[in-house]
Amino acid sequence: MEPNMLTYIIGGIALLIGIIAGKFLFAKNTQRKVEEAEQQAQKILNDAQSSSENLKKEKILEAKERFVQMKAEHDKEVFERNRKLSDNENRARQKEQSVNQRLEQLEKQVKENDAIKDNLSRQIEVVNHKRTELEKHQEEHIRRLEKIAGLTAEEAKIQLVESLKQEAHTQALSIQQEIIDDAKQKANKEARKIIIQSIQRTAAEQAIENAITVFNLESDEIKGQIIGREGRNIRAIEAATGVDLIVDDTPEAIILSSFDPLRREIARLSLQRLVSDGRIHPARIEEVVEKTRKQIEEQIVEIGERTVIELGIHGLHKELVRIVGKMRFRSSYGQNLLMHSREVANLCGIMAAELGMNPKLAKRAGLLHDIGKVPDEETELSHALLGAKLAEKFGENPAVVNAIGAHHDEMEMQYVISPVVQACDAISGARPGARREIMQQYLQRIKDLENLALAYQGVEKAYAIQAGRELRVIVEADKVTDADSDKLSFEIAQKIQTEMTFPGQIKVTVIREKRAVNVAR
Repeated sequence: MEPNMLTYIIGGIALLIGIIAGKFLFAKNTQRKVEEAEQQAQKILNDAQSSSENLKKEKILEAKERFVQMKAEHDKEVFERNRKLSDNENRARQKEQSVNQRLEQLEKQVKENDAIKDNLSRQIEVVNHKRTELEKHQEEHIRRLEKIAGLTAEEAKIQLVESLKQEAHTQALSIQQEIIDDAKQKANKEARKIIIQSIQRTAAEQAIENAITVFNLESDEIKGQIIGREGRNIRAIEAATGVDLIVDDTPEAIILSSFDPLRREIARLSLQRLVSDGRIHPARIEEVVEKTRKQIEEQIVEIGERTVIELGIHGLHKELVRIVGKMRFRSSYGQNLLMHSREVANLCGIMAAELGMNPKLAKRAGLLHDIGKVPDEETELSHALLGAKLAEKFGENPAVVNAIGAHHDEMEMQYVISPVVQACDAISGARPGARREIMQQYLQRIKDLENLALAYQGVEKAYAIQAGRELRVIVEADKVTDADSDKLSFEIAQKIQTEMTFPGQIKVTVIREKRAVNVAR
């Protein structure tokens, strides 16, 4: 054989052997993998059986726990039901016992009533028997009396009736006189009471009429701005001016109430500025009120200067000019004080000219005769003596000083001009419709009311509002505590009740406010 052929044969045998060996190895590997797969499957089966056993045990445990829980709830429900049944049985037993006791008591009362009834029947029989015996004795007694008196019972009755008639007539006349006297006394008391009540009602109406100013608004929406949040703006205005603001259903209007016309004017002008400006808050209110107060002071001086110029009075001290202007905001017995003083001045000038006296001096005295009614500070002096003191202080003529002090006969008249001023003052006040005495008494009562409150320690301001029906007292927060405020209100009310005479009732309101103010710049 050729070498190449041998080589091919050997190579083919080797290739065949390799293929057989590969198939053997592949079969062996396949068997091994099958065995491994069988092992894994057996393992998975074992694990599944183990898991199922565990799950079965867990479900059995859960079922047991649920059974135990349901059994406990059932036992509890049974126990609660048994307890309620027991309670109901106890209550029923108690009610039964109570009913039995009540029945026993009723039976006992019935027996007692029967015994009482029997006893009463016996007593009634005894009484009837005694009544019969008494009637027999009375008839016997009447027969004996008729025999002794020689009169029959009918005749004695007639005489007795006549005697009783005469006695009753005498007593009736006496009682009638007493009733008439008592009726007259009560009638007088009732008449006085009715008159006093009428005077009080009239006084209140006059006071309200002369103690209010109506502030007109463009629309009712402005009322809310004036009141402010929780009423802080209206409280700030009342505290700063001493005027009571009444905001009611009156369309486009707010009522300013105060006995002092000057305060009302300050409040009116301040409100006018605040409304036109549109900025209404407590700080702004205090600023505007202070500016208005200064403006009013300037206006007072201008009114005084204009008055003295119109009357032709020269050389008057500036302080007296200011006092004359201040009279524009005061009333005298319901008559405007400045108008009254101007009227007296003109009358004095005319009368002095007719008498051949100095008309300018008389006119000067007439204008100044009531300056004591507008003092800057309260004093115990009468207005005539106080006016004379002020005129002397500011260098007035002695004749003018004497005329001022003597126009109510509180000083001796030393100059001829004095009776002229007195007569002209009386003429001005006596003309029909010039004065209302009750108004002056009202104003004096209001001033006394405020002064009474200001006399207490710690009181900063005091305002009489609502026509004198309420006294509003503002105290210093660092000097008066809340407890002291209650005590102060009670003490002021008691003092007003014991020391003052007033119609109706007066409400005392003490206001204590702590305010902290800082400025960020």
